[in-house]
Order: sequence, then C-alpha cells, then structure tokens
Amino acid sequence: MASQHRRRFLQSGLAAAAFATPLIGTAAARRAIAPRPIAPPPVAAIRRVALHNIHTNEAVDAVYWEKGAYVPDALSHVSHVLRDFRTGDVHPIDQRLLDLLDTLSARVETRRPFNVISGYRSPKTNAMLHETTPGVANNSLHMKGMAIDIRLEDVELAHLHRAAMSLKAGGVGFYPESNFVHVDVGPVRYWGAAAS
Repeated sequence: MASQHRRRFLQSGLAAAAFATPLIGTAAARRAIAPRPIAPPPVAAIRRVALHNIHTNEAVDAVYWEKGAYVPDALSHVSHVLRDFRTGDVHPIDQRLLDLLDTLSARVETRRPFNVISGYRSPKTNAMLHETTPGVANNSLHMKGMAIDIRLEDVELAHLHRAAMSLKAGGVGFYPESNFVHVDVGPVRYWGAAAS
C-alpha cells in the first residue's frame, strides 16, 4: 500500500515537473527577446561661448561647461571680457546667459563670435545711460550680469531676433537702428520694432 502511494506521488511529481519545464523555458525565452529600453540621447559633452567686445577689442572663445560642470576659469575669463568697459568693474556673468548664447549659436547655425555691444553695466554706468539714452531701464538686468546686447557678422539681425524669441528663454529686445539684439535671462518678454 505504502509502495503504491509512493509510486503515485512520484508519478504526479514527474508529471508536474514535465508540465512546468516548458513554462520555465518559455519565461526564459521571453526574457531573452524582451526589447531593451531605448537610451536617452547623449547630453552635449561641452558648451562653448565665443565673444568679441567691440569696445575693448578683447575676445574669448571658451569651453565654459564640460564633464557635467561649469568651468570656473572660463567663467572668470568671460566675466572679465564682459566687464563694464567705462569703469573697469567686473561682475560674474549669469551662467544661464552663457547657456542661452550657446543655444542661440546652434539655432542660427554659426560658431562665429557674438559681437558684444554691452555686457555687464555698473550701477554708475547704468544710471548715466538711463539719463541720456532712451530705452535704458533704471533697474537693468545688465547690472546683474543677466543681459547682453549682441549681433553676429554672418547672421542678419532680424533672423537673430526671431531665433532669440523662439527660445522663449528670457527677454528679447530688437534695436535695428543701433544694430543689436538684447537678450537676457529674466522673465520672457519682447520689445522693439518687430523683425519681419
């Protein structure tokens, strides 16, 4: 009796094992052919900015971001080139402004340097310009290193203006009479004559 019971138990165990084997194999096969997740596109390895200060004739072409971090020496060099040329005062330039310029270069498909009409402005310079020049804000973002007035030799000003507005990254002013576009990393807003 015990022998029969043992035989039935072994037979049912073998049947269960035989039934389970294809399932295990199928699960393994499913794992082997399951699609792998698509990797996200690689982040740009470097960010670069090229600037030419038309007042001092100084230039910088620097990789200011690499290996996932901003490069302090490059940021210092940029801040020096963008100093208030009237007083010599240097102020740190907002890193987001450099990111905006790097993106804008790509948008207009140029690696030529931006000609800089105005970078950082000291409070003294800004107060003087506010009194003598229409359109200069009393609390200009130039005083915080968050704004820059630029043009490019190989890009039409109207095209640069439209490209800057398309980024929706801050303020954009159009000054065709003075031949520059203002960009900043403040709130998104637009002013000046429309670029057709």
